[in-house]
Amino acid sequence: MQLFYHPDLQSADQEVIFPKEESRHIVKVLRKTEGDEIMVTNGNGLLFHTKITAASSNSCIASVSKTEKEQTKNYYLHLAVAPTKMNDRYEWFLEKATEIGIDEITPVICDHSERKQIKPERFERVLLSAMKQSLHYTLPKLNEAINLKDFLKLKNEGLKFIAHCEADKERNPLQKNLKPKEKVTILIGPEGDFSKEEIESALKSNFSPVSLGNSRLRTETAAIVACHTVALFNETPFD
Repeated sequence: MQLFYHPDLQSADQEVIFPKEESRHIVKVLRKTEGDEIMVTNGNGLLFHTKITAASSNSCIASVSKTEKEQTKNYYLHLAVAPTKMNDRYEWFLEKATEIGIDEITPVICDHSERKQIKPERFERVLLSAMKQSLHYTLPKLNEAINLKDFLKLKNEGLKFIAHCEADKERNPLQKNLKPKEKVTILIGPEGDFSKEEIESALKSNFSPVSLGNSRLRTETAAIVACHTVALFNETPFD
């Protein structure tokens, strides 16, 4: 199944009018014609079953025959991850985390961050492509980049963790700190890890220190391990 994206669709809509770029892709590239069925999502958890009624490369139109709502996950995962020196590594994290199942991402600028700026438009395209490829109907929320000090001042509800590499500080495995059906926020630092001051600030802000295993992981790998650990934990049946 190929999935198309139209952010303005509402549950009560009976017709979809695709913009020119998407219309050209549907008609010229995919060779879709009148009567062909296509699936469309608005990125907010809805899937629309539609049938093309006007196959124009300038304005393709389809009628909605059925609307489905994506099953809501029983947990919410927010990863606050420092930008990597190489953009493609961060984009790889965004892609894989979307496939696994993530709800919110915040790029955090830390003391040891080598990259201080991001390209949100490019990141949004990666998230959108990964959502469509993995046949999810909910687009993860991408927040603006923020300094870690300011992020710690925000009201982050639920379970809060910081995954750092300081061996002389006590850390418990992430999976042993998780609880089912909770909102989870996890801090992942840059290549040089969090500074000692940042770790202390996070602990004072009620972030619990956790370990992601015995290996020293790259930023993007640590983020994926954290994402998969939370997903797998919540997909395990509980008595």
